[in-house]
Amino acid sequence: SVPFLIRLFPSVLTKFVYLNFLAFPFFADFRRPELLVNNTISLYLTTEPGVTVGIWHTVPSSRGAEAQGKDQRWYEEALADAHPVIIYLHGNGGTR
Repeated sequence: SVPFLIRLFPSVLTKFVYLNFLAFPFFADFRRPELLVNNTISLYLTTEPGVTVGIWHTVPSSRGAEAQGKDQRWYEEALADAHPVIIYLHGNGGTR
């Protein structure tokens, strides 16, 4: 019966393969990354009209002391300096 149900409802297969309806860890506030990860803030980029992408910007621990207590502007300037930027695409959970 499972193959028959998958044939009728292909979106069910997508839900169970990718589990994108789960947000783990449970009850975590992903809008406040500083509570979960050191030296991290949440930023939003407008990629095109009507599309906004949320990102976390984390500076390396070597700049951690420098980042303490800094605001969003400092993190944006840190993105523009000569240090390399690593983009990590986390997956399909629907959260950061």
